[in-house]
Amino acid sequence: MHPAFSVIFFTVASGAGFGLVVLTIALELLGGVSGLSTGWLIGALMVGVLLATAGLLSSTLHLANPRNAWRAFFRFRSSWLSREAVFSVLFYPVTLLMLLGLWTQGSLTASPWITVVALLSMLLALATVFTTGMIYASLRTIPQWNSALVPANYLLLALASGALLLTAVASLVGGAVTATAQVALLLVVIAGASKAVYYHWIGTPHGPTINTAIGMTRGRARLLEAGQSSPSFLDHEFGFEPSARDLLKLRLVVYISGFFVPFLLLITLLRTEHLLFAWLAVTLLLGGLLVERWLFFAEARHTVNLFYGRQQC
Repeated sequence: MHPAFSVIFFTVASGAGFGLVVLTIALELLGGVSGLSTGWLIGALMVGVLLATAGLLSSTLHLANPRNAWRAFFRFRSSWLSREAVFSVLFYPVTLLMLLGLWTQGSLTASPWITVVALLSMLLALATVFTTGMIYASLRTIPQWNSALVPANYLLLALASGALLLTAVASLVGGAVTATAQVALLLVVIAGASKAVYYHWIGTPHGPTINTAIGMTRGRARLLEAGQSSPSFLDHEFGFEPSARDLLKLRLVVYISGFFVPFLLLITLLRTEHLLFAWLAVTLLLGGLLVERWLFFAEARHTVNLFYGRQQC
């Protein structure tokens, strides 16, 4: 699949933003983020909301006709895209109410109604990230996406990037970063392991072949002549295929920049509590996630390619 930068930015930025909101609310409900005043808690939540908003807005750039985007809201029962749109829009009034309660009461646990609203905001953020992953996982025409591993990876990477962002915010105001850095460290390890499982899974041939596409059970089918004299839209969007060597190099970039170096930086941060390591870790992680999301699209093989000469998807 041809990677579109607007979608890459959308999934990375909105994931990090929603992850930051989820982690901030969860840690605050469990006892508070050490060193963060109410003002900085609101600031961290606002950073998350702004990141999510920037991502959601960029997602409209790849639409052929953005004026028809409103129609997506009315297919909730059958479309994961519609569910993503509904959950993301519902997130805003609920989160605004939570921020108002936090500002007036000083804590998410000061009143039962604020706690309930905070939990609802956290669930809507998680639901939005999950539905984004399910948009791809529900596509049977792309074997590399048609797996529960996809929404699981989306959720884990969102939480890992959100935890690192929260650690960076806490270090900025001089708060104790031990708890947030430990959570980030755990999530980075789990997200890295989950991504390794995904790469192993798509590396095993399991998709349809040109034989199964046309119903042949014997012999080996192959394309003799292309049905067109020049590249088409399908070739551009679905026939994008970088070399295996380039893909391997980029996977190494993902693991070094997105997981391994941030892991080492978090270990160093826990020993030294120097804020520079927190910001370096989150910058490298987000850079690695941009490459990871580019690979997510570049390594996908649509079954339509079987009718254009590819032997297996």
